[in-house]
Amino acid sequence: MGQKDLLEIVPPIIVPGSSAMIRILELPPGDPGIAPHRHSGPVFGYMLEGEMLFELEGEAPYPVKAGEAFWEPGGDVIHYTIANLLDDRTSRLVVVAMMVPGVPMLTMVSDAELAAKASERIAAPSR
Repeated sequence: MGQKDLLEIVPPIIVPGSSAMIRILELPPGDPGIAPHRHSGPVFGYMLEGEMLFELEGEAPYPVKAGEAFWEPGGDVIHYTIANLLDDRTSRLVVVAMMVPGVPMLTMVSDAELAAKASERIAAPSR
């Protein structure tokens, strides 16, 4: 049996009573993804196929390719971008989301908050 470690992190505290959800997401060709949002708890993911652009508050956007893992802390951190970087095929990923009791797994960020934080976003590095 072969083994390959993909990601090792120290996650934030997981609130007692939280539940976990595992979901497969499919991003159609060129899909800009979900609008800016937050997750109630940490999210861990693995890119099954394709390539997506991933952007969290406080970080420059970066590509995640098939075979790579990613995570986000959830809570107050804005998840700005999860977009398919491929125009000719669907990208697929699996995510494991920890959901805090009584808080929706996904909450959209208001236009007013996005505008207030616009100057804090970090641009993607030039290629």
